[in-house]
Amino acid sequence: QVQLVESGGGLVQAGESLRLSCVASGMIISIYHMGWYRQAPGKQRELVASSTSRGNTNIADSVKGRFTISRDSAKNTVYLQMNSLKPEDTARYYCNAQRYGSQTWGQGTQVTVSS
Repeated sequence: QVQLVESGGGLVQAGESLRLSCVASGMIISIYHMGWYRQAPGKQRELVASSTSRGNTNIADSVKGRFTISRDSAKNTVYLQMNSLKPEDTARYYCNAQRYGSQTWGQGTQVTVSS
């Protein structure tokens, strides 16, 4: 059974950093398209960053230059490094794995940025 477990969220002040982790089980992340999404209250879930199985990455314009996505295949883990956090980054962040049209979501981790 494929499972994704996120961690690393928390309450920080504007300008600080956080690193989110997504540990995968029941799958090998190196053959999956992995992504981080976020959803703020009253808003739609949006893509923050993604990483293809070939190593190509895509970062949303709203976080470009501040967030980076990376993988550690040995740990079967995907990371989202978030720097220079802003109050508008406050949301629940979800890890996503996709392959051949199927996808799996984690339960999410809350990030709250105070001004």
